[in-house]
Amino acid sequence: MFWKFDLHTASQVEKLLEKEDVTLKELLDEDDVLQECKAQNQRLLLFLSQDSSLLELISLITHEPPSDREEKLRYKHANTACELLTCDVAIINDKVGGDDCLLNTLYSFLEQNPPLNPLLASFFSKTFGSLISRKTEQTISFLKKKEGFITLVLKHMDTSAMMDLLLRLISCVEPAPVRQDVLTWLDEQKLIQRVTELIHPHIDNERQSNASQTLCDIIRMSRDQASLLQEPSDPDPLLATLELQQSVEALLKNMFEGDNSEVCIINGTQVLLTLLETRKPGVELIDSASQGLEKSYTVNNSILLGIQPYLKHYQHLLLNPPKKCSMLTTLGILEEPFGNARLHACRLLAALLHTIAPRIHYELCQLDMINLILDLFFKFTWNNFLHVQVEQCVFAILHQAVPEGTTQHSPEPIQPENSLFQKCRLVQRILDAWEENDKTQAEGGMRRGYMGHLTRIANAVVQCGDKEPAQAQITQLIKLPEDYKARWKTFVDETLAEINKKNAVDLVFSDYQIQQMTANFVDQFGFNDDEFGEHDDSINPAPVDVTDLLT
Repeated sequence: MFWKFDLHTASQVEKLLEKEDVTLKELLDEDDVLQECKAQNQRLLLFLSQDSSLLELISLITHEPPSDREEKLRYKHANTACELLTCDVAIINDKVGGDDCLLNTLYSFLEQNPPLNPLLASFFSKTFGSLISRKTEQTISFLKKKEGFITLVLKHMDTSAMMDLLLRLISCVEPAPVRQDVLTWLDEQKLIQRVTELIHPHIDNERQSNASQTLCDIIRMSRDQASLLQEPSDPDPLLATLELQQSVEALLKNMFEGDNSEVCIINGTQVLLTLLETRKPGVELIDSASQGLEKSYTVNNSILLGIQPYLKHYQHLLLNPPKKCSMLTTLGILEEPFGNARLHACRLLAALLHTIAPRIHYELCQLDMINLILDLFFKFTWNNFLHVQVEQCVFAILHQAVPEGTTQHSPEPIQPENSLFQKCRLVQRILDAWEENDKTQAEGGMRRGYMGHLTRIANAVVQCGDKEPAQAQITQLIKLPEDYKARWKTFVDETLAEINKKNAVDLVFSDYQIQQMTANFVDQFGFNDDEFGEHDDSINPAPVDVTDLLT
């Protein structure tokens, strides 16, 4: 019988371990060494947990490999060493996490002069992150004894692995009391202030970008963590520091120091946008005022107080952006590109208009910012990224024309909706732009790129004016000259109504066509109903918005 014979063959790792003079590198050359380690091969674990073996593994992930090896094989040993150190084997975790000599050898990687090898830095970060998660108290205690730890990490912030290490330190520590202790320690080390200092025109782009992403991730992780807690807990000290007025002012002071640096403005504004979030970021809904902004939200007042004095700098940015070279597009040469810095300024303006902050809204009106972004909307005909943000600004203003649950308006002397309809002449601009587009198309020209967004803005104005309690307010604000009154009525009753009718047409497939396609697919590939599943008549294709296809 075949079971009388032992068909089990020893792995190559086992054969190597039988040698008295086996070396670590011989084992690392074997493809199944990691699998054997995870399978708790006792002879292998005994070998790997020796001080000399662990020291060599750590040395492999912290020192450059020989340059004479073939490029694709240079980091093979380092990669395998990292995988062995982080494969969650208790004996390895205990030995490394409990031995200050081994930890010091690993830590010495940070003491190198920049720039770090990014691949080795990722190995280092992954290994230290694993220790933070699995040997938390020992690793945190070790790092706290290192006075220059935060300084060294920030010195190497041009490497994204250092950002990952900081975030692991913030997010991977359990239980909650230990995590709170770590956050307090990091706050005492002035982590937020020191990372904010890296968002500065004189700092290289990589460090600025990683610093910005670090602050954004800290904000989101801290808020997510707070939302998951069932019971009240101590506030996150890092988030509390970030939301301080002086922290926001320090960030903005760095951003606008000296000549406008596009990279610095973008990175800093991304942090401000994250501070203004009160829910997880997702797909922006912009089909209508009711969909795009179902409810205005409030933010920490200290954030708004920090932003308000610097709104004039954003106004100056929109009027005098950083110089950019002309660029070739499919529509020809663009002499004045809009630029990412101005786009971020518009995103910030939209976020501020979403908030219920009368002082901020008043300041925006004083600076004529709403009129300014409308000018840009019509000037940059083909920049749909800009058009989306301006559309969001208009929706926010319309949504707050009369605050929800009230019957009268806030007694501020200047309101965004006043500016939108009276000073900015929104309705007149819609009509004039529509006529100009019709004229251009009649002469054989292209339909303007903002027309789909203009359609949605026009619909939002009409819908807002039709609903209580905003109806009386909007009607009062839209004080049109006699010639525009007739044009607006004709536009709403005929032109806009016809476009809305076309956009409601389902341009994809009917239910019948979907059923036919499904039947053909089943017949072709031989599936039966049990294999393929029954057709769900409740699933209907979403209609396509014609304006999306044309912009």
